[in-house]
This record gives sequence, C-alpha cells and structure tokens, in this order.
Amino acid sequence: MKKNSLASRGNSQRKLAFADNELVQTLFGQQCQHLRIIDRLLHIKSNVRGNEIILEGPEPALELAERTLAELYGLLQAGYPITGQDVQYALRIIRETPDTDLKAIFLDTVYITALKRRITPKSLNQKLYLQAIRTFDMVFGIGPAGTGKTYLAMAMAVAALINHECNRIVLTRPAVEAGEKLGFLPGDLFEKVNPYLRPLYDALHDMMDFDKASQLIQRGVIEVAPLAFMRGRTLNNAFVILDEAQNTTSEQMMMFLTRLGFGSKAVITGDITQIDLPAGTSSGLKEVRDILTGIEGISFVFFNKNDVVRHPLVQDIILAYERHQQQKHRPSSGRAGGTSRDDHAREENFR
Repeated sequence: MKKNSLASRGNSQRKLAFADNELVQTLFGQQCQHLRIIDRLLHIKSNVRGNEIILEGPEPALELAERTLAELYGLLQAGYPITGQDVQYALRIIRETPDTDLKAIFLDTVYITALKRRITPKSLNQKLYLQAIRTFDMVFGIGPAGTGKTYLAMAMAVAALINHECNRIVLTRPAVEAGEKLGFLPGDLFEKVNPYLRPLYDALHDMMDFDKASQLIQRGVIEVAPLAFMRGRTLNNAFVILDEAQNTTSEQMMMFLTRLGFGSKAVITGDITQIDLPAGTSSGLKEVRDILTGIEGISFVFFNKNDVVRHPLVQDIILAYERHQQQKHRPSSGRAGGTSRDDHAREENFR
C-alpha cells in the first residue's frame, strides 16, 4: 500500500494505493459500501480511482481510516472475507486499542458452521474470552446483551465435541419468570420450560445441521435442560454452559458450580443488569466474583457496550440505559432511599 499526504481547505488529504486490484474491490465493498461506512463513522470523504482512494477530513480521522483500511487489506490477503459488519468492528477495535493486531482477533476461527460461516471473535474482549475458555476449567462471561457471551461459548463447546475434547455438551438455564407465570402456559412441565431454553436451541441450530443436532440431542450427547435438573448430578468429560446466570440464586449457583466433574469445562454467562429474580432475592452471579476471587483455574471476563455484535442500535440502547441508571441512582441530598456512594461504587466496579 502506498500513501501520499496532501492539503485542502483546512482539512488534510491522503491518497492510498493498493496493489491487488481484485482484493481492493472487496476492501471497498460493493458500490463502495465499506468506504461509506468509514465515511459515515469518521465524518470524512473518500473518492475512489481504480485501486487508489483519496481520503479527506481531519487528520486524526484520516489516521484512523488509513490504519483500518490497511488492517482490513491484510485480512483479505490472509483469506478472511470481510463484511460491512467487520468494517465497523475493525474501526471500533482500532479506535479503542490502536496497537491491536486485527489478524490476531479476526483470524482466530473457533468453528465453521454447517453453512460454511466462520465464527470468530469481533472484539478484544471476545478474543480474551476465548483464550480464557481454552486455558481455564471455569470461566465467567459477564456483560450486556449482544456481546457474544453465550454464542461464542456454544461455538467452543461444539468445536470441543467435534474434536473429541469432551464427550458431551450440557446447556442449561434457570427457568425464571420475567413477568409471566409458568402456570399460565399450556402443556406439561417440559412444554412449560421449553420456551426458556429456546435461545440455546437457536444458537445450537445456527452452528450445526438441524438433523445432526436433533440426533445428538436424542442420544443425550447434547443435553438442554433447566438448571433445576442439574441437582444431584456429577458432570464428567462434559462442556457445560450455564446461561442467564444472573437469574440464579446463591444456592442455585453453588449447586451448579459443584456439579463439575473430571475432564469437564464450565462457562457461566450472564448480564447483571437484567435480573428477573423476585425482589429481595440475591443474584448468585453478583455474589460469585467476591466468593471465587483468587481460586486457580477460574477466570472472569467482563464485556461492555463496545463488544456488542448485534444491530448497531443495540449498542446505543445499552448506553442509554446505562445513563438512565446512573441518573436514577445518583445520590441526592435529603432524599430518602437514595443509593449510597459505596453501593454505587460497587455496582460500577462490578461492571
């Protein structure tokens, strides 16, 4: 890649040139849609001339755009098929951690789905999460919705099963009512709790052929069950995922953590901002960090709004709710029932 710096009307200009004409078409995107994403997010202008591009805008934005394009071009050279979402993720990563090597993140393929889609981390925290799962026997992934906590854990579990690193996968969730009563649902116990387990089935079927997944479930190689069904069991040679762990009580959390048997790995995921337990009931996930700190073989990975890999609006929604909660819990002089400074500090530190 060649570059030149020019000056124009108070803004800076940079001309970048890429050697491979075929790769540059993918880099720019169909009808230059990838460049339009960079223009919109960095408030710059880009003009394409063959395999060259002229960028115009404030110098810091041009530095970021140039670095992003260079890193994405390197990914294409390595055989990674970038998408519009990848452009957004790459820009976010480089903006937050300029020294990060995108190849170390995007080329860390966890699993290739039945539809030949690569599952890879899309943020630095997701990369650290995968490293923790590979290294430790018990990993807690804590953070807001849409950060890939459960999905990446599921991909790691399926890959471990395919590679004969475990004999079975156990997926579980607490069947906690979020404003709706189980008794009002039709059917037997299984039919009542099945809707609470549906997100786990959805993630599983996104990675495996439906018939193959169904056969493995029927044979008991993959088990999807409510948390209550884990009591009294010992899970050996298994990859175990506890999802929505913020809705476990202290007793349920201890019960689950002590199910782990020889040759097993456990991943516990949850979002402490979305607790559906009855008022006055402590969340086992909120307590567990203090209880298990310092135990060898256990790792905690914390996600934030910058790790969201869903629709871009999800990140904005999470940020808006965070601001609302901060205003809601801000101490006010002479106001009864206000959150203490110590309580607020603990909440912020836990995030």
